[in-house]
Amino acid sequence: MLRYTLMRFGIFVGCLLVVWGLVYSGLAPRGLGDSNGLWIVLLALLLSAPISFVVLRKQRDVASENIVRRVDRAKANLEANRSQEDEAADGARGTREREQGQEQAKAS
Repeated sequence: MLRYTLMRFGIFVGCLLVVWGLVYSGLAPRGLGDSNGLWIVLLALLLSAPISFVVLRKQRDVASENIVRRVDRAKANLEANRSQEDEAADGARGTREREQGQEQAKAS
C-alpha cells in the first residue's frame, strides 16, 4: 500500500510541476487574486486522479489482494481463538458437571 501511495503522490507532483509550468508560461489561466497557488493544486489534482486511476490499476489490484489476504488471515486467527475459548469453556463446564455428579453420588 505504501508503494501505491508513493506512486500516486509522484504522479500528483509531476502533474503539479506541469500545471505550474503551464500557468506561469501563460498557456493555462491563472487563478483570481491570491488564489493562484490553490488553483494550481486543484488543477494538478484534477489531472492526476484519472491518470492514477489508469496507470496504477495493476498496483491497486495487487494492494487490494494483499489487504484481502490480511483480512482473511485475521478472520481465521479470530475464529481459531474463538474455538479455543469454546473448547476451554466446554472443558471447564464438563469438569464442573462431573464434580457435581460425584458430589451428588456421595450425598446419596
